[in-house]
Amino acid sequence: MNLLDMKGRHAVITGAATGLGLAIAQRMLASGARVTIWDRDVAGMSAAADALRQRVAGAVVNTVQIDVTDHASVVQATAQTTALAGVDVLVNSAGITGPNTKVWDYPVDAWKQVFDVNVHGLFHCCRELSAHMKARNYGRIVNIASVAGKDGNPNASAYSASKAAVIGLTKSLGKELADTGVRVNCVTPAAVKTAIFDQMTPEHIQFMLSKIPMARFGEPEEVAAMVTWLSTEECSFSTGAVFDLSGGRSTY
Repeated sequence: MNLLDMKGRHAVITGAATGLGLAIAQRMLASGARVTIWDRDVAGMSAAADALRQRVAGAVVNTVQIDVTDHASVVQATAQTTALAGVDVLVNSAGITGPNTKVWDYPVDAWKQVFDVNVHGLFHCCRELSAHMKARNYGRIVNIASVAGKDGNPNASAYSASKAAVIGLTKSLGKELADTGVRVNCVTPAAVKTAIFDQMTPEHIQFMLSKIPMARFGEPEEVAAMVTWLSTEECSFSTGAVFDLSGGRSTY
C-alpha cells in the first residue's frame, strides 16, 4: 500500500458503517487522518468504529448519528462535528440502489427515496460543509457517483439518474469553489461487491459484471485508494472532475 499523507486532517465520511465508506475510513486512518462517521445506523457505526480502532493503531474515530435526507439533521451533525475539530474532507458515500424494474413499473415512492438519499442527502452535506471549508479556505469533497450515472443502466433508472445528478452537482460546485482552496471531485465506480448488492437482483448483478472488460467486480480497497488521494493536499489542480473506476467499462 502506497503512503498517502493525511496527517492532521479530519475527514467526515457518510454511510461509513459498511461498504465503500468503511473501506475509505480505514485507508484514511492508515494515512494519518482522524475520521468522523456520519450514518443513521448507530449500532453499525459503533461496530465499525471498534473494528477500525483494532485494525489501525492509534486510530481516532468519532461517530455521529445522522439522517442525510433531513436537512436539520445535517445542520446539527455539522455543528456537533466541527465542535470537535475543523473538517478538511467530506466523502459522500451514503447511497441506495432502489429496485430493479422498468420505468413504467417503478414505484413512485421508491424513486423519491433514491433521490432523497443519493441526491438531496448529498446536497445537504455539500451545502453545510462546503460553507465551512470555504470559510477556512481549505477542503476536499469527494462524491461517490457511479458509472451508471454515465451510461444509464437498464432496470436501474432511479439509481442511474441520481448518480448523473451527483456528477452534475460535483461539476457545478467544483466551479463555484475553484477560486478557493476547496477542491470537489467525484468517482464513478463500476460494480463493487459490497452489501449494496443485497438490494439488487442476481440478474442485474450479472448484467453489471458482463459490462466490465476486466471481467471482475471492483474491490472496496481500490475505490478507497483513489478517494483517499483525491482527499489529499496533492490533489490541487483537479476540481469538478470525474475519476473513472470501471475496469475498462467507461468510454468517456
